[in-house]
Amino acid sequence: MNNESVFAEDIEKLKGPILIFGVSGFEGSNIFRKILKHRDDCFGVLDDNKEYWRLKNLPLRNLKKCDITKVHEIESLINNLNPKTIYNFAEYGSYSYQQNVKRIYDVNFTGLGLLLDTIKNKNISAFIQAGSYAEYGFNSQYPDENSSLEPYSEYSVSKIASNYLIKYFGNVYNLPIVNLRFYSVYGPWEEPDRLVSQLIVKGFNKQYPSFASPTVTKDFIYIDDAINAVLKASLTAENFKGETFNIASGLKTSLQELADFSKNHFEIPFEPSFFNFEKRNWDLDLCAGNIEKTINLLNWKPQININDGLIRTANWMKNKTEFYKNYILDKTFEKKDKISAIIVCYRDEPAIPVMYEKLVKVFNKLAVNYEIIFVNDRSPDNSEEEIKKLSENDHNVIGITHSRNFGAQPGFLSGMEICSGNIAVLLDGDLQDPPELIEDFYKKWKEGYDVVYGIRQKREMSSFMEFLFKTYYRIFKFLADIEIPNDAGDFSLLDRKVINQLLLLPEKDVFLRGLRAWVGFKQTGIPYYRPERMFGKSTNNIIRYIWWAKKGIFSFSYKPLEYISYAGFFIFVFAFLFAIVQFIIKLMYPSLVPTGLTTIILLILLIGGVQLFAISIIGEYIAKIIEETKGRPRFIRKAIINSNIIIEDVNEIEDFINKQKIKIGSNKNEY
Repeated sequence: MNNESVFAEDIEKLKGPILIFGVSGFEGSNIFRKILKHRDDCFGVLDDNKEYWRLKNLPLRNLKKCDITKVHEIESLINNLNPKTIYNFAEYGSYSYQQNVKRIYDVNFTGLGLLLDTIKNKNISAFIQAGSYAEYGFNSQYPDENSSLEPYSEYSVSKIASNYLIKYFGNVYNLPIVNLRFYSVYGPWEEPDRLVSQLIVKGFNKQYPSFASPTVTKDFIYIDDAINAVLKASLTAENFKGETFNIASGLKTSLQELADFSKNHFEIPFEPSFFNFEKRNWDLDLCAGNIEKTINLLNWKPQININDGLIRTANWMKNKTEFYKNYILDKTFEKKDKISAIIVCYRDEPAIPVMYEKLVKVFNKLAVNYEIIFVNDRSPDNSEEEIKKLSENDHNVIGITHSRNFGAQPGFLSGMEICSGNIAVLLDGDLQDPPELIEDFYKKWKEGYDVVYGIRQKREMSSFMEFLFKTYYRIFKFLADIEIPNDAGDFSLLDRKVINQLLLLPEKDVFLRGLRAWVGFKQTGIPYYRPERMFGKSTNNIIRYIWWAKKGIFSFSYKPLEYISYAGFFIFVFAFLFAIVQFIIKLMYPSLVPTGLTTIILLILLIGGVQLFAISIIGEYIAKIIEETKGRPRFIRKAIINSNIIIEDVNEIEDFINKQKIKIGSNKNEY
């Protein structure tokens, strides 16, 4: 029976649903892929600050978001999925660049403790914890599971502490929980900068990686053997509550032996060089595990020796898709653009899933990373439920629910404050802004434009209303103190630097299409046909349009005040000249001078009308000043929806926003 048959048989025996934490990591992603080949009730857990390059082309419905250091997120995930088998591969600190000591303990110890506390009264079939040979630390020469633990780093200490959590919950709460101390696992999907990956990459080019001392040894275990050990432990966890097992080959392999393999397999015509690098604590001359207990109790031992494993890895890397070849052969991680689509929704329930499908199709065509943010501006329909469904199946969908209807402009700012892309696209939720146009926006952005806006060249509406809109934009452009493009609405693409500048502006009463022009940068427009709403009727009317028109003009022009001054001056001059004329006529032709109240009343009405109009204009400006001095927030978020998590606590919403800010421009893998 071959390995795949054994895997399939054991995977079918697992009790589901199956939940895997740390699924974007090397070991976690491999076992996730393996299980998904045979069943669809396996779910992978992602943290917010991650790049998911190993998980491309896997079903989004099987990916969930959860920060293992947040108890409310863990509880929500566990209660929603009710998993029976749990694998915890989430960890931090195993790589040299992961130096945040607080995060080492938060993820490796505190996070594990919160997870175990959440499931301690659940009916769990198996919980497998990914331990590490780092728990033995300096005691590296064939230690068994009862050997002394001599940590050599904070990471080592955190893994030892997590081992005691396993013992505690296994013994006290009778949980079927097992700790597997993995040695140096290698194989497909390992990071490009790791030793085995570099050995093979360099070998393809008839070169060697930079070797340290030839006497440094490691105990290598091929990924398929590691997965087999996880499956064996899962099916027998009920018999070994709180136990620890070494997962190793039991053999030491030196850097000299790896160099010899590379020379022979890749036919490198010269000898390798070794350098006297300063040794790190974990660079040990003899590092190998004792697997006697694992063989006897778990009935497991490795089937693939180091040479066969290296050959399998090399063949996989050589023949794999272009996607992974680019990672390995270019020796760089993929750094794609990330577009954040921000959609403000009000009475747009039927349009939301259509908008999502159209956006995903465009983003996949552009081959970019994406994030779709639906801002539910307290819509009275079931928009929130539609957003929640999408977010549960696609962790790239984020929902924002406002505490009341604040309007589209604050809605866009609410989404911009959370978005983590290096580009953002603003769209109305009624599908009048065609998502297909984003492709043209993106091309212009690639050409160096910071702002690309849609120009409503033609609208699907009555000729009279279209005439009014076009007239307004031209009046607005004439009156505005800055250059305002004709027929340009909110539909636009914004570069990250433009987003940052817009978010810095302090004004409360915002008119984004004007502010977008005000901040400047390199801008261009793309004409498009704006269709009628696909679903329902517009919530705007003529009164609302007049309000919008006044908002734009009074936000970006002082000319109405100037015109009042001019009008006052000319009326004064006219009145003065008229008085002189009247006086002369009175002296020379008394009978021609108008008499009676009619003339006086008409003059009073004329002057009174002019005064009222002038006062109303001044009042508009005063009202804007009062609105700004109130200092009220532009919007209030009631909740944020992300994956299976609904965040309603104010402090937790703030934490989420801060995590989104950390993601901006970040390309490092966290766990």
